[in-house]
Amino acid sequence: MENTKLLRIGELSKRANVSPRTIDYYTSVGLIEPFKRSDKNYRLYNDETLKRLERIEQLKKEKYTLDEIKETLNTWSKVSSVQHVSQKLTDLQLNLTQLERQVKELEPVIEQLKPKQAHQLFNRLMPQTAACIEALMILVNKGSFM
Repeated sequence: MENTKLLRIGELSKRANVSPRTIDYYTSVGLIEPFKRSDKNYRLYNDETLKRLERIEQLKKEKYTLDEIKETLNTWSKVSSVQHVSQKLTDLQLNLTQLERQVKELEPVIEQLKPKQAHQLFNRLMPQTAACIEALMILVNKGSFM
């Protein structure tokens, strides 16, 4: 970690494309924390914080609340201290959330299909895709359509 350049709040703000005020707020609510403090008591952040900010912004775009984001990031941090695994799990959760939202958007259309139409629709999909859709529908408590 000695070779890694530590960033003051202004530098982190520019690289993460968020305001310094946002970084202050995220720090105050525990979403991020400084790596250490300088001799002049400036908060110094590392590259991990930059990556965490990017994940926070991505989760915000997915309509997560800040409390949900904090819980999600803390949960993944506890699973493994290995950053790579944590990133993959966070990405997977984001993808599943996106898919779940898309399935919910399709629910009204799917529910209006007659059984024969639904069967034809699922026959046109690759088996893996149909299985994923069915699994997501089960996850959102809608049962099987096949």
